[in-house]
Amino acid sequence: MPQRLFIVAAGLVGAAGVALSAAAAHAGGGNAGTAANFLLLHAPAFLAVGLLGIGGRVLQVAALVLLFGLLLFAGDLLARDYLGGRLFPGAAPAGGFLMIAGWLGIAAAGFLRSAR
Repeated sequence: MPQRLFIVAAGLVGAAGVALSAAAAHAGGGNAGTAANFLLLHAPAFLAVGLLGIGGRVLQVAALVLLFGLLLFAGDLLARDYLGGRLFPGAAPAGGFLMIAGWLGIAAAGFLRSAR
């Protein structure tokens, strides 16, 4: 089940990134463009986690943290452009912190996998 979740997430995150890139190009919105870039850059990571299915629980938790951080970060940027305000105070920094933690968790999963 977690592998399917990451494959679905990769598809949705990638599609949202392309759509937001087009929206930013046509309607402006620097925050939307930044969110689109982050979405497009992270989609392959979720696809890889979903397709490879290696690394065990550490990799899956790290990918979930990364996904949640991405949604918070991009969601806050999009709320600024399209809703005129933030999701909540500190949402973008919290999302950024979670993305960093997720990537470090992915690195840890690789280290733990090779140590075995």
